[in-house]
Amino acid sequence: MKAEKLKQIRFKKTIDFYKKVEPNSKHILDLGVKNRLSEEFTSLGYNVQNTQGVDLDLNPELIQKYTGVEVVTAFEILEHLVSPYALIKNLPANRMVATIPLSLWFSKPYRNINNKFDWHYHEFEPWQFDMLLDKAGWDITYSEKWTAPTYQVGIRPILRFFYPRYYAVHAIRREK
Repeated sequence: MKAEKLKQIRFKKTIDFYKKVEPNSKHILDLGVKNRLSEEFTSLGYNVQNTQGVDLDLNPELIQKYTGVEVVTAFEILEHLVSPYALIKNLPANRMVATIPLSLWFSKPYRNINNKFDWHYHEFEPWQFDMLLDKAGWDITYSEKWTAPTYQVGIRPILRFFYPRYYAVHAIRREK
């Protein structure tokens, strides 16, 4: 129950961020499989397409088949890619909203030992993600950081109340 409540808080922050930076964009390409967050966007009247589990590391060019997209969203997906640069460089829209987990000095990167596809190859510092977007031809227009409190007991859970865990950005592709 408590984990579910925390997830709902994160989803609300993500949706509120999107509404703030893209108030009029209804056609979204969401990187990754259909999930509860993309379903929340759909229930709010957005037209959401998902990339349906295509390996975006091995096949970043497949992203070009999606047309009619106003905004690409990458909600906690880029950290799972070994090399997100080629994908980010070739997104089929000129606007992007992304969230990523930040690297925390007191916690190792997330790794699910039961599922090798559920690993974080990257947990960025904000400046690293900014640099990646810049190099791929994007300008960040707005960003926010969020904490991720937990209901667990201990030093790390207490630190999560004070250190940002998530980084959200809105970016526009630079003119070539």
